[in-house]
Amino acid sequence: MPHFNDLSQHLFGKPLAELGEIERRILTRAKERRTVATDTNAEFSAELSVGDRLADSIARVGGSWTFILSFCGFLVVWVIVNTVLLMTGAFDPYPFIFLNLLLSMLAALQAPVIMMSQNRQAERDRFAAAKDYEVNLKSEVELISLHHKVDDVLLREIAELRADLATLNRQLAQYRHIPDTD
Repeated sequence: MPHFNDLSQHLFGKPLAELGEIERRILTRAKERRTVATDTNAEFSAELSVGDRLADSIARVGGSWTFILSFCGFLVVWVIVNTVLLMTGAFDPYPFIFLNLLLSMLAALQAPVIMMSQNRQAERDRFAAAKDYEVNLKSEVELISLHHKVDDVLLREIAELRADLATLNRQLAQYRHIPDTD
């Protein structure tokens, strides 16, 4: 098996010392015939903290139609209870100042949580892109290696065919120089 520096020069066109961490890891894995592909979702999720998982769950619920429809239903019930049912003793009469306070507090808490979840999704996308790059790079390295193996086999076969052809030409030349005895 060729030395790492020879492989690096051959595959990447630069010495091993100039390769980045990813290229070195891919070169090592290719030489050891190990896979690079992993389940990026599972790998990324394994590193999430409890707060990260909670923020993702809140964002998932807060961004669903179930939440929107349920919250619209809650608002309709709030308005009906405070205008129709409790005409004289409403705990939040029109213009619903307490409801506005609750909605403002919900928005103030929900917006940063959703932004945290979006930032984590961007991190997940970058993580997946890096993994895709590694897999693509290893595939490219393997394809180059395969091409070289095929080229070596073809060159060896061509050399053998040329040797066979030279032998046949010598034999043919010998038969041409033998006089007919008939």
